Amino acid sequence: MSHDAPASDAGTQARPTRGRYWWLRWVIIGVAAVVLTVELALVWDQLAKASKSLYSANWWWVLAAVVAAMSSMHSFAQIQRTLLRSAGVTVKQWRSESAFYAGNALSTTMPGGPVLSATFIYRQQRIWGASPVVASWQLVMSGALQVVGLALLGLSGAFLLGASKNPLSLMFSLGAFIALIVLAQAVATRPELIDGIGVRVLSWFNSLRGKPADAGLNKWRETLTQLESVSLSRGELGEAFGWSLFNWIADVACLLFACYATGGHPSLAGVTVAYAAARAVGAIPLMPGGLLVVEAVLVPGLVSSGMTLASAISAMLIYRLISWIFISAIGWVVFFFVFRTEKDIDPDAIAVANDNVEQPPQFSPDPEARHEPEPEQ
Repeated sequence: MSHDAPASDAGTQARPTRGRYWWLRWVIIGVAAVVLTVELALVWDQLAKASKSLYSANWWWVLAAVVAAMSSMHSFAQIQRTLLRSAGVTVKQWRSESAFYAGNALSTTMPGGPVLSATFIYRQQRIWGASPVVASWQLVMSGALQVVGLALLGLSGAFLLGASKNPLSLMFSLGAFIALIVLAQAVATRPELIDGIGVRVLSWFNSLRGKPADAGLNKWRETLTQLESVSLSRGELGEAFGWSLFNWIADVACLLFACYATGGHPSLAGVTVAYAAARAVGAIPLMPGGLLVVEAVLVPGLVSSGMTLASAISAMLIYRLISWIFISAIGWVVFFFVFRTEKDIDPDAIAVANDNVEQPPQFSPDPEARHEPEPEQ
């Protein structure tokens, strides 16, 4: 019996054990397959019409639209790399682009896609070495730059069309953007500026809960310690916003090239306004990828820009086929071949291992006085 026990134990250890929620992965895959099948059925008529439009389209302009769409995706990766680099996190170009292709596929094809995409991108940044605060800061910062870039693009198109008779509205928007830039850089480079505000707010909140005034102060300063690792210069912030604006410009170019492919000759300002309106409406999470919502806004906008209804419909179908279906298909391929094997990686375990190697300095409200961690006894 004593000789058989080790063999039995060895056999038990060699046999793989399934976790409690082993079935959850198959449920998710099944739900994804059902959702993708339903979406394919919904857009089947659009795909059929788009295929007919492609037969008579100018293929050189179609190719140019494909290049523009992929350039737009490239800019997402550049925004992420620039912001993370300011926090001391270095990411390879292909890893960043792969993450955004996969995240875009989740965002535009799955129910609740934007949440799934943000969670996926956050997890990847944690695996790359970003702290929770830095990863969250990057997501918020890149999102803010995207919103400002789209607003500036739409206002510029409306201003060129003469829709804004008073240029003060555009000047106000530019002033708000500059204020956002200054505030973002101040928070990123000098977190001690907001320490006093945070301490007062925390004290007031604790008084409402009947807790000590310094409750949660250590956690607040721990967050600022992680934020201190961000050193976002004006040049880096300008670079990030430049890539953010280029992302919208490249996507507008994709739509414009799709219009040229169908033989249309719309005005650049009209296409820009139509694009900005469609993107703003498509951001509302009604349907995956803004299905039917984007089309309903985009076609009238293209008609008002000088295209016939038939050409506007064909251009919209080509644009959606490239910027949505084609890019999403690439994203799903990337997801299953690059990130499928990362399901067992624990980013928090990686962070703990990195913390054991080197401890960051503790946050100090006084920027001139830096306090190193006290040595363990």
